[in-house]
Amino acid sequence: MNSITQVQNDLLGRMEQIKTFQENVEIKPAQLFNAEQPQAGFANAFETALHSVDAQQHKASEMAAAVDSGQSEDLVGAMIESQKASVSFTALLQVRNKLTNAFEEVMRMQM
Repeated sequence: MNSITQVQNDLLGRMEQIKTFQENVEIKPAQLFNAEQPQAGFANAFETALHSVDAQQHKASEMAAAVDSGQSEDLVGAMIESQKASVSFTALLQVRNKLTNAFEEVMRMQM
């Protein structure tokens, strides 16, 4: 009986802490959307990463084309850039897959 009473007291204490946290929270108005100002956030970060991976893909393709056409003899550099682009693309796909799974998990939650 003593352990049950202790657990109940702990839970009541936590509930009181949560209640005091909720009472001290200020409600701020939503930020107005401004199309001219770039928005900092996850979508912007993901878009930046997407553009970076795209730029790496283009650079690797240009270096491989230069080696193929005989304009450059830097085969090792072209292969390294190709591998960098491949790893970046694979990492981007993994992030996309994790985001998709997280979104699906949130959609399955019951409210």
